[in-house]
Amino acid sequence: MKEVELCTCTEVHPEAVAQARKGELPVPQLLSMSELFKILGDPTRLRIVNALAKDAELCVCDLSRALDMTQSAISHQLSLLRRARLVQYRKEGKVVYYRLDDDHVERLVSIAAQHVAEQRSDVL
Repeated sequence: MKEVELCTCTEVHPEAVAQARKGELPVPQLLSMSELFKILGDPTRLRIVNALAKDAELCVCDLSRALDMTQSAISHQLSLLRRARLVQYRKEGKVVYYRLDDDHVERLVSIAAQHVAEQRSDVL
């Protein structure tokens, strides 16, 4: 692994600082984003989101079978994803179908997958 390069200069670049501050996000928005990434930081929840991205809707039984997990474990993770507004559901008789809340969720996961799949020589 390469050693991290540290800046040894003490000169501040006012224009660069001003530009960086211009794009600064409000603290409440940063906290919400942090919570979103925490929820998506769990491999099981990512597997569920990925499965839902591949199929429009799945019930707990189907997710359980597809991911080789208990229905109880799937239901628990779905409730967390639902509270985070990452999935939504609809009930049809006794069956509850889950789907991604919107295309942003699918894009977030897709971009993350692309990012980790990149071969980066500077990291090795």
